[in-house]
Parts: sequence; C-alpha cells; structure tokens
Amino acid sequence: MKEISSMVASIPGRSGFYTLLYKELLRFWRVAFQTIAAPVMTALLYLIVFVQVLQDRVKVYDAIPYTEFLIPGLMMMSMLQNAFANPSSSLIQSRVTGNLVFVLLTPISTREFFTAYVLAAVVRGLAVGLTVWLVSMLFIPIPVTSVIWVLVFGVLGSAMLGILGLIAGLWSEKFDQMAAFQNFLIMPLTFLSGVFYSVHSLPPFWQAVSHWNPIFYTIDGFRYGFFGVSDSSPWLSLAVVAGFFMVLTIIAIRLLDSGYKLRT
Repeated sequence: MKEISSMVASIPGRSGFYTLLYKELLRFWRVAFQTIAAPVMTALLYLIVFVQVLQDRVKVYDAIPYTEFLIPGLMMMSMLQNAFANPSSSLIQSRVTGNLVFVLLTPISTREFFTAYVLAAVVRGLAVGLTVWLVSMLFIPIPVTSVIWVLVFGVLGSAMLGILGLIAGLWSEKFDQMAAFQNFLIMPLTFLSGVFYSVHSLPPFWQAVSHWNPIFYTIDGFRYGFFGVSDSSPWLSLAVVAGFFMVLTIIAIRLLDSGYKLRT
C-alpha cells in the first residue's frame, strides 16, 4: 500500500485527485468485513428466506424461476445502498471529527472532489454486487444475456446513488440527519422498486407509484441484462437513469461550487 500511495502522489498534476480517490478506496477496503462481507451476508439472508417462502408461490416471468429472478434484484439493491453509504459516511465522519478541513485546504477542484468521491462509491458498489453474484452462484447459476446492459446499469445506478450520498453528506450535520435520509428516502425507494417482485403483480395504484421511482428503472434495466426480459423497455430505463444521473450531477457540482455547508 505504501508503494501505491507513493506512486499515486508522484503523478504530476493529478496527485490531489488520485490521493483523494486512493483515500476513499482505502477507507472502505480496510474495513472490508464491514463494508463488503456484511452486505453480502444480508443479501444471502434475504435470498434464503424469500426463496424458502415464495419459490413455489410466486411466478414472475414464464420461464424464469423466482430464485433466479431475485438474485439480480438483491445484487442491485446491495450495490445502490453501499454506493450511497460510501461518500455519505465519509463526509459526515469527516465533518463530525473535524478533519474535513484538511481535504478542503488541498488544491483540488470541485470536479476532482466530486469525481473522486463518486468513483470510489461506484467501485464499492460494484465490488459488493460482484461478490453477491459470485456467492449466489454457489447455490444457483444464473445466465447473463447482455453483459453490456449489466455493466451500464451497474455503473450508472451506483454512480447515481453515489452522487445522492455525496449530496446527503453535504447536507447532513449530524448522524441522525444522515439516518433520516437513509431510512425515509433510500430505504423506501429501494423496497418499492421491484427487488422482490415484478411490478406487474402490483395493484394499478402501486404500479403507477413504482413507475415514478427512479430506483425501479435501475433494477429493471439491470435485470434485463440477465434475462432479456423486463417490466419496462431497457431504453426507457436507460433514459430515466441517465436523466437522474445528470440532474444529480448538476445539483452536486453546484453545491460544491457554492461551498454549501463546507465554508461555514
């Protein structure tokens, strides 16, 4: 690690960005038992419980068993939650402990600041999702129809929640504010996104609610990459996810440019 750190610091003109990125990657990697193994265990518990209870009672698509249907949803749910947690927990901890000033004093532009935090969130999200997939393969292998769609929605979904985590980290001044953001926004959006079911099985009202949920499109498009079927067109899902990604990017960069809750 020391050699990598020295190499990163020696990159001319980019040392600030790469050092911040390296710090954010190292921050979750050094506690991988908590940041990677724990969410994988949670996803496996969901898989075991829901499969035992619903395997013979729920039919989602004609040729896809419920167990196979569930795994991509659990992968994406774990990726989104951990991508959100990476920048949000980093910023709130830095703010509470008072070491955020050491990051702000460095000659890093707001674009580099933004990119380093979001890129680290994407790496953590993909690491968790890949690990959930590899472990679930021990129980039941699932096919991949299109690797491109899987990667596109995996990266875009993780980046979108990483940016949302960055915004939440800038807004929150206390841990309970961060907890409120997670419990009253992220968790409901995740659970109402079709992780455990097809939205076509819902009553019309809840189907309409689900279609206003951007998380639904990340999971539906991601699932299309595995099975080649989905509740909505993958192109519509891509347009919605890319649109939210752009909107959140503009908001986050404007907040960083203005020094929102960073210069006070």
